[in-house]
Amino acid sequence: MTMIAARVLSFDLDDTLWPVAPVIAAAENELLGWLREHHPRVVAHHDVESMRALRASVAARFPERCHDLTFLRLEALAEQFRAAGCEESPVAQAFEVFYAARNRVSCYAEVRPALARLAASHPLFALSNGNADLGRCGLAAYFDGHLSAGTVGAAKPDGRIFAALAAHAGVAAGEILHVGDDPVTDVDGARRAGMRTAWLNRDGREWPSHLAPPAWVISSLEEIR
Repeated sequence: MTMIAARVLSFDLDDTLWPVAPVIAAAENELLGWLREHHPRVVAHHDVESMRALRASVAARFPERCHDLTFLRLEALAEQFRAAGCEESPVAQAFEVFYAARNRVSCYAEVRPALARLAASHPLFALSNGNADLGRCGLAAYFDGHLSAGTVGAAKPDGRIFAALAAHAGVAAGEILHVGDDPVTDVDGARRAGMRTAWLNRDGREWPSHLAPPAWVISSLEEIR
């Protein structure tokens, strides 16, 4: 499929380059296991689900920071330590246990070859609502830049994050092709920001009828030519 009339290519990360649910599940379980071993009081009344609920309550109390997933997890951990009557100094170490596991991703089979091919002819940027670290994921060499909701201060589909990408890349929005799996945050958000869009639909989902149809639909990054 020929679609690269764009000067710059932008990619979502989670569920676009790798499946994210198993990564987060493994990271949360690793964190829980570490806390049980090193700080058992902190998790005496917690499991993974209750820790998720605590993080959701933090997001509700800090709506202005709900786009910053690192902040939410750090604050939730700090609250757990405080509630257990423990010093908060190990919070950073606890987060690092989670974050190291969060960055152990398994990319879809075609991702690395496709990125290598595309990076040879176009600047590539990552644009994510998540907090993955491309260096720790082993993908930084393919990308010219990475913007996240946490660093920009706004999450997709907010137009500000797309505008920040265009400014960072030094091109007009219409010269960027954004590729992502989410119809709302990626495709419709980028379209409204004036970008070209490609919906990555790996599993044959139906396009939401209330949204304008995507310009391109692909099932693999290998189709970007």
